[in-house]
Amino acid sequence: MKINSFASLKTLCSLSLVAAAAGSTGCQITESGQTLPSGYYVQDDIQYFPPGPEFKLSREAAAQKAYKADLEAQQAGQ
Repeated sequence: MKINSFASLKTLCSLSLVAAAAGSTGCQITESGQTLPSGYYVQDDIQYFPPGPEFKLSREAAAQKAYKADLEAQQAGQ
């Protein structure tokens, strides 16, 4: 009888350990700055990023255009 009680105790401990491990892991993860779905996705805070300009390098393009205009003006003046 002692062997059976020890085996059932061992089985009970193993099952409780598995249940605790399964209960402590969640479904929500963060990957590359994204919050991926969980069971509580309805209650998550929503981040809104307004759309930016289509051409991201507008200042650099304007500077290059001004530089090119200055070069052409200098060459025309010579």
